[in-house]
Amino acid sequence: MTQPAYALGVDFGTESGRALLLDLRTGEEAAVSEVAYAHGAIDRTLPATGEQLPPDWALQDPDDWVAVLETAIPAVLEAVGGAREAVVGLGVDFTSCTVLPVSAEGAPLCSLGAWREHKHAWPKLWKHHAAQPIADRLNEVAAARGEAFLQRYGGRISSEWYFPKLIELWLQDREVYDACHGFIEATDWIVWHLTGNECRQSCTAGYKALWSETEGLPASEYFEAAYPGFARPEEKLGTRFAPLGTRAGALRPDVAARLGLGESVAVAVGNVDSFVSVPGAGVEQPGTFVMVVGTSICDLVIDRSEVRLPGITGVVRDGILPGFYGYEAGQAAVGDMLAWFVETLAAPGAEYAALERAASAIGPGETGLVALDWWNGNRTILADADLSGAILGLTLQSTPAQIYRALLESIAFGNRRIIENFEQHGLALDQIVACGGIAEKSPLMMQLLADTSGLRVSVPASSQIPARGAALFGALAAGAFADIAGAIAATRPQTARSYDPDPGAKAIYDEVYAIYRALYETLGRSQVELLHGLKRIHTERRPS
Repeated sequence: MTQPAYALGVDFGTESGRALLLDLRTGEEAAVSEVAYAHGAIDRTLPATGEQLPPDWALQDPDDWVAVLETAIPAVLEAVGGAREAVVGLGVDFTSCTVLPVSAEGAPLCSLGAWREHKHAWPKLWKHHAAQPIADRLNEVAAARGEAFLQRYGGRISSEWYFPKLIELWLQDREVYDACHGFIEATDWIVWHLTGNECRQSCTAGYKALWSETEGLPASEYFEAAYPGFARPEEKLGTRFAPLGTRAGALRPDVAARLGLGESVAVAVGNVDSFVSVPGAGVEQPGTFVMVVGTSICDLVIDRSEVRLPGITGVVRDGILPGFYGYEAGQAAVGDMLAWFVETLAAPGAEYAALERAASAIGPGETGLVALDWWNGNRTILADADLSGAILGLTLQSTPAQIYRALLESIAFGNRRIIENFEQHGLALDQIVACGGIAEKSPLMMQLLADTSGLRVSVPASSQIPARGAALFGALAAGAFADIAGAIAATRPQTARSYDPDPGAKAIYDEVYAIYRALYETLGRSQVELLHGLKRIHTERRPS
């Protein structure tokens, strides 16, 4: 590749989005631009009416996503002379399962007239957990019927996924359900907006909508048994899904003009922010545990074989990279939990860097504390959004720095539990690759991951790993590479830092982890009614 050639990757997160211009000849990140969402995560009141949202709701405004495209892409093109003519492809990734009802023309329903006043017409963010009772019912019926598909998802359907959110819409606002042409992943909607083509991809269909290339969707009889009258699961989802790297189309002329790009730019089908981090980090072989560490953590593993192990959030053939089974797991509260501490318990004006320094001065086991990282429920292995966090061992001598370190340690312990689950079921892991904001900014967190797991942790030399991965699929859609393996090999990022486990620290953390595991099993399984009861009482008495 001798002529200048670039691909754009646009990464849509929970609070902001960013565009990356990737040089396909060198793998250099030529320019990056980040744009914060004006509305962020909408979890208190509906913008259109001021209506207070119920507990566990989390929405977004699609206008914020469009603002990312129309602000960040022109910014990176302006930063690199001649880039406009050299961009060949564009890929996007998004949080998932973030879903929205749309019209037949592809307009978000919340953008159309009076529908804006319906809270169910707005996009539901991945961490919208209000559908937990529906997920519980779907799990109960699937278990009773012996539904084999459930094994692909570790034995439990999550409230974060497609059908709990869709059935919530069907139950609570039939007007919106009947009015919408489809209920679509945000990553697919962005591609529709860019190209004018509705082109849903197989990745989210497999991981979030219970679809399999060989088995299709679960039988309508299953859904009918759970919710009589909900008999057409494919009605708002569709039945045709394109493989990752597929060309969805070229930019619409009006969109191309607003973005400052040529109309010939190829657009790849959408992807998920965590999944594209595997190729973005340069990983292409089994044995590596990839962590995307941000607001939450998504964990990715690839292997040549399929193992239907309990507690994961999905295994899908070709779901991450072609030729491999892709496994997903994760932790639901990470950056969110640390932000809660800073905003709620830390001294006014406290900064993360200062907290990190203070926590780093405390040795393994010195806090006398252990925490359960369930501030946003448990994603893996328990798959229970009704669990809540806990800090145990507090005394009158406990300090903010000790509590902060205990929260960091809880993330590491939760990670170790997930890794053990993979290894106990025959998926060998020999290293961790961590990316995302916390991976870059918290050496302490990375060392804790190494010390608790006993595995080496590497952090790639890139602050935009998901956007890199999205750009690679955009390049693939444009024909710049023969396959994704060639794209990875040509652009693999260097390693910025590595962290080796400290044997002494590991020995101490083994003792603390044994206590963590006992609490994990007690409060998460054998006496789960304790935390469930607290949440029920709180929810019933939350002011309206």
